[in-house]
Amino acid sequence: MKSYIYILASKKDGVLYIGVTAELKRRVIQHKESLIPGFTQKYKVSMLVYFEEYSDIQDAIVREKQLKKWNRTWKIRLIEKMNPEWKDLFFELFEF
Repeated sequence: MKSYIYILASKKDGVLYIGVTAELKRRVIQHKESLIPGFTQKYKVSMLVYFEEYSDIQDAIVREKQLKKWNRTWKIRLIEKMNPEWKDLFFELFEF
């Protein structure tokens, strides 16, 4: 089963959130609709700016923990390597 680590942002260079999920589309929709109480709801963090796909959830969890330990500069470099314009990748990945 596929799994994902993802980084959400409130805006370019804004507040960042790192998560892990087996259903990226459903999870990001939950963040966008503020259905998850807590950090992302409080700080309006819902732009999907980065993600990685894994075939094993355990690998995704390990990567999530690794990224959460990184400093902000490293996280921003990672985002900008994949997404230099900080586009909301959700709308490029999923059609409505």
